[in-house]
Amino acid sequence: MPNVAIVYYSSTGHTWQIARAIEEGARAAGAQTRLRKVRELADADTVAAKPAWKDHLEATRDVPEATLDDLAWADGFVFGTPTRFGLPAAQLKQFIDTLGPLWSQGKLQDKAAAAFTGAGNVHGGQESTLLALHNVFYHWGSIIVPVGYTDKLLYAAGGNPYGVSFTDGRGKGLPEEKLAAARFQGQRVSRFASLLAAARA
Repeated sequence: MPNVAIVYYSSTGHTWQIARAIEEGARAAGAQTRLRKVRELADADTVAAKPAWKDHLEATRDVPEATLDDLAWADGFVFGTPTRFGLPAAQLKQFIDTLGPLWSQGKLQDKAAAAFTGAGNVHGGQESTLLALHNVFYHWGSIIVPVGYTDKLLYAAGGNPYGVSFTDGRGKGLPEEKLAAARFQGQRVSRFASLLAAARA
């Protein structure tokens, strides 16, 4: 039974929805999971100026914040973030930048790694954000587990081979096709995390 950590940043809730679906998929595949948010960096006035942002922070206030222990514990991890100008959000990047001690001890290598993202429009930097996160995994020596085109449901979700991505529905919520793809991604990462954990043992 592998350990899978899902570490995400979400401002208004869409990335949070995908993160929960990934966790559902990982658990369905037999994984133990830790769903963790990263710390908000924006000041209170900035958050308050956007009611959806403030509401989401309040709704998820009891979600534990990610720690180094969560990554040391994990056999696989999935990182999620909205795209910010084609890059991961600063909140997630700040957490990543604290992981040097684990990296230097080799505690992130040979573990399954994947990413997911979303943007305000179809060509809003989704693929470049996923590839930017993959660059981090290369440095860690993690084993990237892309979704590729390994299941037909991925085509219905937009067919991004690098990882699950979504476009903001502008108040309409996320379609079931995206959530199904996220559950599939969780299952896939869990399967490879299990194989890699056995190999490390």
